[in-house]
Amino acid sequence: MSKITVGLLFGLILGALDGATAWFYPETRPVIAGILLGSSFKGMLVGMLSGWFARKVHSTTWGIVVGSSLGLLFALLVAVMDASKGKPHYLEIMLPGFIVGAIIGFLTQKFGTSGPKTKLAV
Repeated sequence: MSKITVGLLFGLILGALDGATAWFYPETRPVIAGILLGSSFKGMLVGMLSGWFARKVHSTTWGIVVGSSLGLLFALLVAVMDASKGKPHYLEIMLPGFIVGAIIGFLTQKFGTSGPKTKLAV
């Protein structure tokens, strides 16, 4: 399985778990389905980009840095959209996004194949 596929798979699973934690906030229960879909998509996007990075750079440290940065960036975008509705929940949205991104960055470095080595024809 390629690193991008590993990133997509782990991103889907961890993103869904991240979104499922919104159930603990009673005000989010009416829109939990949208939160689950959005978090899953966000996780898959972070996973795909982290997997692409892992194919190019073989460093666990940099994989974690890139994954957590991507997770934090996409969580910030979601938090800003939430804040525009008058209910800012920056910490509750951004902290799990950061952690999930770091885990995805780590997993894409440790699992999956980098793909076939290509030779340039001369």
